[in-house]
Amino acid sequence: MKPETADYLAQARECLDAAIQVNTFPLPQIAAKEAYLAAFHAVHAFVFETTGKIVKTHRGMRTMFALLTRDDPRMDSSFPSLLARLYKFKEVADYAVGSLSVVTVTEAEGAIDIGRRFVVTITEVLSSDPASAGEPRESEV
Repeated sequence: MKPETADYLAQARECLDAAIQVNTFPLPQIAAKEAYLAAFHAVHAFVFETTGKIVKTHRGMRTMFALLTRDDPRMDSSFPSLLARLYKFKEVADYAVGSLSVVTVTEAEGAIDIGRRFVVTITEVLSSDPASAGEPRESEV
């Protein structure tokens, strides 16, 4: 695994940990956004490890990930659409105001579960020995 890939996966785990911690306050908008960022950084690791390219936009990352995983049996076929759905939480946390900025605790918990799936699955896919890549232990996620 390339060092940069390991860095992206480490960032993904940090975002996932932040999402879990923030959701206990609760600050569901921030928790859901961090869950998206966990998935995003895991996807970034996958794209970088697979292509050697750094994608510069969120939309470009979603598109590249969809193309790379379209026929990949190791990846859940719903991941590209789930990533797009998680991105909506980032938009809400960053830009929405008033009644448009509401994210429920239940929605945040769902986002965290999806973010966890991305981090765990991509870590497993990118590593022949998941333990050596620092796969999140169940206690960490």
